[in-house]
Amino acid sequence: MSESPVRVERDGDVAVVVLDAPPLNLFDESVFAGFERAVAELEELTAPGRPDRARAVLLEARGRVVSGGVDVHAFRAIAEGPDPVGQGTALWARLLRVAQTLEELPVPTVFAAHGLTLTAAFELALACDLLLAAERASFGLVEIVVGLTPSMGGPQRLAERAGPARARELVYTGERYPAAELERWGVVNRVLPDEGFADAARAFTARLAAGPTVAHAATKRLVGTAARDGVRAADAITPQVSGPLFGTADLRGAVASFLTDGPGQATYEGR
Repeated sequence: MSESPVRVERDGDVAVVVLDAPPLNLFDESVFAGFERAVAELEELTAPGRPDRARAVLLEARGRVVSGGVDVHAFRAIAEGPDPVGQGTALWARLLRVAQTLEELPVPTVFAAHGLTLTAAFELALACDLLLAAERASFGLVEIVVGLTPSMGGPQRLAERAGPARARELVYTGERYPAAELERWGVVNRVLPDEGFADAARAFTARLAAGPTVAHAATKRLVGTAARDGVRAADAITPQVSGPLFGTADLRGAVASFLTDGPGQATYEGR
């Protein structure tokens, strides 16, 4: 295990966030702090204009499971502390900033779930653009077992993907749901074979990183605006968001490639 349970690696144009806290990748203070550092590093790595810019982000985990959830000792320390309400409020505000920073990165973000993915890890997955799952993966927001509701942004992002009734069901029951079922709900984007899953997830993310990075950022903004504020709100900002794409090297190169070689032959530099 590395010194930090969360680290950022580079795989070409992809920044890979690795959760590595065996045996269960439980979220404790070291993991919370590790993700705070990681998303701050991702903000720098994905910044427009950076020469070695990461053009996509992948979150993955080591070990048999993605995460068994939050170390309950962290909750006990708050509940039995001198100011449980204040400390609890501060914890959720802190963790929501992690999820929001991840969500707002200006490049495609992908979460790769190869096994059991509970509570905080599932909430981070829901903050990513796309969720890939192995066939054996399963998911749960099981906070009811300790008298909590998920508060790292999971319920509202689950409602955005699957609808409010499904979000309530998943949280109220505290059940674990297989990847195939959540794919039917629209929560999981793709279920991939267990064999070779990690390589397939990296290859998928690399394909996104090889695309038109500035256009992907525009897509993220339009989709996010529509989800939060409605289709007409997204319509209202489309000219300002999409118009500048005509000034990108990626568009000029892709148009020239299309006219010379036909569709699908362009390569992009992310500018």
